[in-house]
Amino acid sequence: MAAKLAYRNLFHDRLSLVVTLVGIVFSVVLVAVQCGLYIGSERMIAAMLDQSDGDLWIVPLGTKSFDDPSLLIGLEKYAALSTPGVKEAEELAVGFAAWRKPKGGTTAILLVGSDHENGSLKPWNMVEGDLTDLKAPNSVAVDDTYFADLGVEKLGDTAELNNTKVKIKGVTHGIRSFTTLPYVFTSLQRAKTLMDAAANQSSYTLVRLEPGADKDKVRAALEARLQDREVLTQAEFRKRSVDYWLFQTGAGSALIAGAALGMIVGVVIVAQTLYASTKDHLNEFATLRALGASAGYIHKVILIQAIMSAFIGYGVGMILSLLVIWASKDTTLTIVMTPNLALLLFALTIGMCVIAAISAIFKVTRIDPAGVFSR
Repeated sequence: MAAKLAYRNLFHDRLSLVVTLVGIVFSVVLVAVQCGLYIGSERMIAAMLDQSDGDLWIVPLGTKSFDDPSLLIGLEKYAALSTPGVKEAEELAVGFAAWRKPKGGTTAILLVGSDHENGSLKPWNMVEGDLTDLKAPNSVAVDDTYFADLGVEKLGDTAELNNTKVKIKGVTHGIRSFTTLPYVFTSLQRAKTLMDAAANQSSYTLVRLEPGADKDKVRAALEARLQDREVLTQAEFRKRSVDYWLFQTGAGSALIAGAALGMIVGVVIVAQTLYASTKDHLNEFATLRALGASAGYIHKVILIQAIMSAFIGYGVGMILSLLVIWASKDTTLTIVMTPNLALLLFALTIGMCVIAAISAIFKVTRIDPAGVFSR
């Protein structure tokens, strides 16, 4: 009976129901988009690191993130290979460069040079061309998301990179940069040449350990040999990169604040609507009390009414959120929806509506059953 009464009370006033659902849907969509942007941003920032297979990173002293490159002093690869416990060492040449568009104009890009045959970091999600095509002189791979920014249209187009003519021999899809600078992939040696780096220099050295090697001991040995350079674990470099772009720049705080604002607005709207609905039905609730209904029973009716609103609002909100995510999939804006985020949104929606129902419950608690006889 409590559920039936809650259902009828909820759908009796359609206008109030619509207002309640608008508040819930607004909160769900806003929180979903903000949290999805946060997750998407984290994945973009760490994409290069997540695609790399290694245990330790040798980076220039003071490096804030993967997208904050500078050149190492040199010979780090050989110092690593001569350290007990090290199996392999992979050089990466990463740096900013000027991309001159075929039809004029220049834009900044982030050049990523790696060993595409033996290394772990290489262009992924290739939709046109092949990694073997990047062996050709002055060949590069770019992402189709940034075609407009780079002033190109298709595989085979040419441009200038640091005053050197290059040809697009590979096209990827979905490799986006949090800094909005397009990634341009090429071979390790070609990147060093374009960056005017010495043959024994690189931006990062990725170290893989022998099976069973003690990571802490190898790290300490590398730190002792490589002065004025840092040795970070994969997890540490990933966390440093994410923390720098999301928190030191304030971007992450803005996304979290937006999600919190959505929750607050939703709670206020739902609380106001439930309070108004309860106030309009005070005489009915007083009648139930006079007929012997307990305060707990009436509280249950209000809570069920709030939870029903949460279910409906969550369903509509998730549909709209998925539509927004689908509409943004081919843009530079990366919004991600994960099963864990969907469950979190569901729990937050239920909690939001239950908290909002408390104001109505307080009103009902003060009902005098004798008031029904004075009508």
